[in-house]
Amino acid sequence: MFWIVLIGTLVIGFWAQAKVKRCFAHYSQIRAHNGYSGGDVAAQILRSAGIHDVGIHVQRGQLNDHYDPIRKRLVLSDQNYHGTSISAIAVAAHECGHALQHQQSYGPLKFRMASVGITSFANGMLTWIMIGGLFLGLIPFQIALPILALCWGVIMAFNLVTLPVEFDASRRAKVVLNQMGFTSTSTEDEGVSKVLNAAAFTYVAAFISSLGWFLYYILPFVTGGSDD
Repeated sequence: MFWIVLIGTLVIGFWAQAKVKRCFAHYSQIRAHNGYSGGDVAAQILRSAGIHDVGIHVQRGQLNDHYDPIRKRLVLSDQNYHGTSISAIAVAAHECGHALQHQQSYGPLKFRMASVGITSFANGMLTWIMIGGLFLGLIPFQIALPILALCWGVIMAFNLVTLPVEFDASRRAKVVLNQMGFTSTSTEDEGVSKVLNAAAFTYVAAFISSLGWFLYYILPFVTGGSDD
């Protein structure tokens, strides 16, 4: 069962990453008609929403775009910040969607922000329990099992609440891009949807993987079964 869960989660994760990279690469080659870069689009969306306390920053890398609600930073990869492709404006608008959620005190975002600390702790505990308990045998299995189940339960809950946050940000992105005239053709709308949907599936894959590991560790604990 361990190998089934391990291989299954790896396959799901790799497939999701390959899908988003393939879709992003395709629409990175298609220029949006308006000619604005992702950085321009982000700046105009934030300004239009009356958000003046969020800085827009560029960093090297690919697909490492994110919104930092603690420091109020919207970070775009250099490709998306400077790029004028459908992928670039889609990702920029998506990250703006998180800023809009923050501005409006969107419930799931607030919950995710509040649970970052305990989720980071759970991730750290997983490493120590796996090494000290399961591989080195320093922690009895009867003690390690419920701790592992609890840690994966926390991570699963975090991944679960992440889903509405990401899907809502993508929904907001599609609406605002169309309303502000950044997309005006069916090809552009379709491209934006495909890029954002592919990206969203990586979060679905993360939730499925964490659910699989949670069930793997919680079921023997609940049913009194062995570690087979």
